[in-house]
Amino acid sequence: MEKLNVVILFGGKSGEHDVSLESAASVYRAIDKDKYNIHTIGIAKNGKWAYCSCGPDEIQSGKWVEHEVEGSKINFIPSQKGSVGIELNDGSLVPVDVCFPVLHGPRGEDGTIQGLFEMAEIPYVGCKVLASSLAMDKIMFKKIMDFEGVPQVDYVYTTRFEFSDDPQGFADIAEERLRYPMFTKPANMGSSVGISKVGSRAELIEGVKNALEYDSKVVVEQGIRAREIEVAVLGNSEVEASVAGEIIPCKDFYDYEAKYLANESKTLIPAGIDKELENTIREMAIKAFKAIDGSGISRIDFFVEHESGTVYLNEINTMPGFTKISMYPKLWEATGVGYRELIDKLIKLAMEK
Repeated sequence: MEKLNVVILFGGKSGEHDVSLESAASVYRAIDKDKYNIHTIGIAKNGKWAYCSCGPDEIQSGKWVEHEVEGSKINFIPSQKGSVGIELNDGSLVPVDVCFPVLHGPRGEDGTIQGLFEMAEIPYVGCKVLASSLAMDKIMFKKIMDFEGVPQVDYVYTTRFEFSDDPQGFADIAEERLRYPMFTKPANMGSSVGISKVGSRAELIEGVKNALEYDSKVVVEQGIRAREIEVAVLGNSEVEASVAGEIIPCKDFYDYEAKYLANESKTLIPAGIDKELENTIREMAIKAFKAIDGSGISRIDFFVEHESGTVYLNEINTMPGFTKISMYPKLWEATGVGYRELIDKLIKLAMEK
């Protein structure tokens, strides 16, 4: 059977650019080269795209920018000639059978790049436009989960305009509905970027200001003493959930540094919870994934409160970290699906979708 042309797309303008390079390099190393022709497109931090002749080492180190194929053009906008693909300087065209966008954060998993693929009619790994945008916007996501009756911690939210107009007024609202400690978060950001734990009004106002550096909307959540449990899901119309895993952060909470820069955070797979609780979490994960019309891939994060044992949904990550040691692949490995097989399944789901 003729091999499919798979484009691994990586980088991007978001604060998670470097994480994307790690994930993309890992996918490149593991993907079945007997089944797929691998092509690579990088997006620099300034937003410039480049079709590159490079391998995983160059991607991981960031040196892919030195390997742009001279005279190549990336054409993902359909023309009357129908030449969607990668145009080479000799006039030939590399068609794109499927794209694996290993992009994290804004402009990568928020529906924008997915909309481009839809317009170009290129199959792609991951959730579609609606699910991607809903999962990225924490405020809209919470409203959908409220409608679906999925338990979440209490929260309030604000916008840059509303907050700058009356920061003390917003603090009044937050203190009326929530108690300290609270967490301030940009509404549209991933990898725990821009999150602060706050324990006073002054810290609350400062935390909102910090979050507004990353987005124009901010959500403030009730802080609770809880275990952090994660589940991986896979599928389109039929969705499977992996075994549950547990994050044991080295810091007060699992922020960007604890995820990527510190070595002390630990993961426990499977999580140290009883089977009944794990099944409840897995069922809730599938329900939440279907509620936003998810497809392909997502990692879904939960809190289990220490005192009450109550389960709260935290968030859905529609393009989670994808290195071999990332939580999503490790959860599936523990469920019986190896890393290479997982990549293969995701590509098949993309073609099916």
